[in-house]
Amino acid sequence: MLNKAILVGRLTRDPELKSTQTGVSVLNFTVAVPRRFKDANGERQSDFINCVAFRQTAEFISSWFKKGNIISIDGSIQTRNYEKDGQRIYVTEVLVDNASFVESRRDSEYNNPQPQKDTFADTDQSLPEMPTEFGGVTDDDLPF
Repeated sequence: MLNKAILVGRLTRDPELKSTQTGVSVLNFTVAVPRRFKDANGERQSDFINCVAFRQTAEFISSWFKKGNIISIDGSIQTRNYEKDGQRIYVTEVLVDNASFVESRRDSEYNNPQPQKDTFADTDQSLPEMPTEFGGVTDDDLPF
């Protein structure tokens, strides 16, 4: 049997590290993963995948990633359920084993510019637009 999930996408919000009652670091976050194909209107949709990381992996992600950063994760899909207000709630999420960088820090700053005192702030120049698709390959470039 095999249960393996590999995702590359953007964080939808800044990660907030928390701890369990026993002191284990835990991080719940969502990754927006673009779909391969465009919809009927020619727009690319994204899936929002809930993820959970524990211990050092959770601490790594919360220390080095922020909203909008591209992240690569691998782990396994898990399901759980609980009862709330008399209703059974079902949750499917990726239990993260590993996380890694996809873009350089410089590329990340271009995608998420932070207010800084630099030469761009006082001129009409703007930062170059970064590609939104991975590798710059579109569906039209594929041979099949």
